[in-house]
Amino acid sequence: MSPVLLIARRELRGYLRTMTGWIIATSVLLIDGLLFNAFALEGARRSTEVLTRFFYFASGPTMVAAIFLAMRLLAEERQLGTLALLYASPVRDRDIVLGKFLGALAFLSGLTLATVYMPLLILVHGHIAVGHLLAGYLGLLLLGAASLGLGTLGSSLARTQIIAVILGAALLVSLLLAWLLASATEPPFSALLVTWVALFATTRVLEARRWR
Repeated sequence: MSPVLLIARRELRGYLRTMTGWIIATSVLLIDGLLFNAFALEGARRSTEVLTRFFYFASGPTMVAAIFLAMRLLAEERQLGTLALLYASPVRDRDIVLGKFLGALAFLSGLTLATVYMPLLILVHGHIAVGHLLAGYLGLLLLGAASLGLGTLGSSLARTQIIAVILGAALLVSLLLAWLLASATEPPFSALLVTWVALFATTRVLEARRWR
């Protein structure tokens, strides 16, 4: 098995075996459920409108969950003093970053897909298009991946998990503002690859610290 997959599996197990992962999962499912009942169903008449509202309001908890999931990826390693062990292992920095990112993304993906029962409730009194449902969840997963990439970058810069959350949130808000600006501008500003840029920057941070 490749180092990337080994690290990803280790991170995924970390989320499943600690209270942090389950608290985040429970909070997201609870908030998504409340938002679905309070806003998605409120005043909506058509099934497509309900589904659109669900994905719109689910995007917020997904981004917040990604930031909190990412806080432990590298900041916790620094707190526990285990980051030096990773540096001493025959693993490249990009493998460390990618493995940790994929482990967190796997947990976030499972959490996101666990909300599928909410839009399926629309079938009780209406109908939904499979394409609309798949496109919506693909959008949520891509949004979560981008947020997770920014959170990973914040975690690589921070010494504690609290600071990692603050930095990740600040980066996310900055990118959201940039997205609002990009929506009114021409390419290439309107076609930023957020996830790739964030992970690339995280790798550069690790490489810089390795040689200090």
